[in-house]
Amino acid sequence: MENPSLIDTALKREISALYGVGGRHYHGLSHIEALLALAREYRRALVDPEAVEAAIWFHDAVYDSRAKDNEAQSAALAREKLGGRTDAGQLERIVAMIEATATHQLPESTDPDAVRDAALFLDMDLSVLGAPPEIFAEYERAVRQEYAWVPEPAWIAGRSAVLKNFLARASVFHTPEFRTRFEAQARTNMERSLATLEARA
Repeated sequence: MENPSLIDTALKREISALYGVGGRHYHGLSHIEALLALAREYRRALVDPEAVEAAIWFHDAVYDSRAKDNEAQSAALAREKLGGRTDAGQLERIVAMIEATATHQLPESTDPDAVRDAALFLDMDLSVLGAPPEIFAEYERAVRQEYAWVPEPAWIAGRSAVLKNFLARASVFHTPEFRTRFEAQARTNMERSLATLEARA
């Protein structure tokens, strides 16, 4: 990245420790590594790849399946850890991307470059929805483990609502690149999952 000190080895080690705590069956380091691989693949399409990399590292740094403010807490941690490593503009772009993972809607911005990077970042985060069926099934099993404390009827209702929300969107992915690559499979995966949940309800 342009400024290698933004996420240096020591900070990577510190953040990696957060992803290694118990209970993270999906939202662990392997998820971060998968997104970093996508960021490398799409690097030429990113305006500020350094900011996207930082957002990837921090976006699930705070994760508690019982909490409602993981994204806000992760953004606050990024602000704390990166405050002395970058300028205010880049830091705000990083924070906005992290906060946007709460809804996976694009953050409000008058900067088209920031919106473009945020769109690609959010699409990377959702790329698992368009994974091959067996990988998608493993993702769903892992997420269910993270919510093992939720009774089955509540899980079925909650997960069904999430899937219906995504399926109701004009497109799951924000960018043409990811729509072409993942949209059709994502809809197939989610429709199958929703049908299975409704059959169990």
